Amino acid sequence: MCGIVGYIGTRQASDLLVTGLKRLEYRGYDSAGVAVVNGSVSIRKKRGKVGELASALEASPVHGTLGIGHTRWATHGAPNDVNAHPHTAPNGRFARVHNGIIENYGAIRKRLIADGYTFHSDTDTEALVHLIDDVQRKTRLSLAEAVRQALTQVRGTYGIVVVSEDDPDMLIAARLGSPRILGLGEGENFVASDASPLIEHTRHVVYLNDGEMAVVRRDGYEVFSIEGAPVAKEVHELEWDLE
Repeated sequence: MCGIVGYIGTRQASDLLVTGLKRLEYRGYDSAGVAVVNGSVSIRKKRGKVGELASALEASPVHGTLGIGHTRWATHGAPNDVNAHPHTAPNGRFARVHNGIIENYGAIRKRLIADGYTFHSDTDTEALVHLIDDVQRKTRLSLAEAVRQALTQVRGTYGIVVVSEDDPDMLIAARLGSPRILGLGEGENFVASDASPLIEHTRHVVYLNDGEMAVVRRDGYEVFSIEGAPVAKEVHELEWDLE
């Protein structure tokens, strides 16, 4: 059962992401990785425990105040460095992490290969990353709108978070069948699979429902349905502590 954590704010993201992923270790996983934005999207990912990812980051740090992290439980493809998340668009402009299973990824992959896309992993996640890129390339839409339109083409379940070098003040999150929660802070915000990575930073959270996506910035957030309609959300207060 994969885990996701994302951060946007003023603090260095990589340390927060690694700590958050450690809070999610109880979910089970076989690899871990992060993507941090600082002018470009920098990826570090490793097969094995979060501790191995932390060691890789110590050896080759990434700096930036926007990032996403992921622990993967292999479904499509072996547990290795290549199949580990995050996955990036072909030109590396944006990165994505994903919980769930894209049931029609084979048909999507076949169509994209025919359109000239090259795949480097065996994952359904890479198929959706390339699909988002294909939608944006053909339509010239914003990344958030390209994500929304791409999600209308997939069957299955997903909980995703996307970051882009083109907009260093944005996280995109969406949910269908895989939980996604926003953590609201002062000048910083979080996205996670559950509250365990958030509770030490904020008690104010927003739960995304199935078929909803959020555009999260340092100073706020907006939630939409996958059909594009704005959705008003209630802010909840967590009543339990980290222990």
